[in-house]
Amino acid sequence: MNEIKKLDNNETITEIAIYNGVVYLAGQVPDDDSLDIVGQTRQVLANIDKALAKAGTDKSRLLTAQVFIKDLDDFDKFNDEYKAWITGNTPPTRATVQANLVNPNWLVEIVVTAGV
Repeated sequence: MNEIKKLDNNETITEIAIYNGVVYLAGQVPDDDSLDIVGQTRQVLANIDKALAKAGTDKSRLLTAQVFIKDLDDFDKFNDEYKAWITGNTPPTRATVQANLVNPNWLVEIVVTAGV
């Protein structure tokens, strides 16, 4: 039986779960919610990079991404940052949804799954 490994957890959430060669990340959000969509997107993508590295993988192994964006007027700016980040890799499957996020100042949250 394959062991389930969980990293960076507390009483309500596990940030990284690894099972059967697959890494599941919790929704990644910006560290500084005062930034605009470009700044928040950069922070979220950097947080994804850090979490994937901690799990022993990287964005080249992404399988899927779920993007939650507060304002669809920000979609083009978000997408420009995302495309720059993923350049050199085949992009994963992706869904983008407009959503009100838990923190009203968050403009974007991304959930990814990757192979180890």
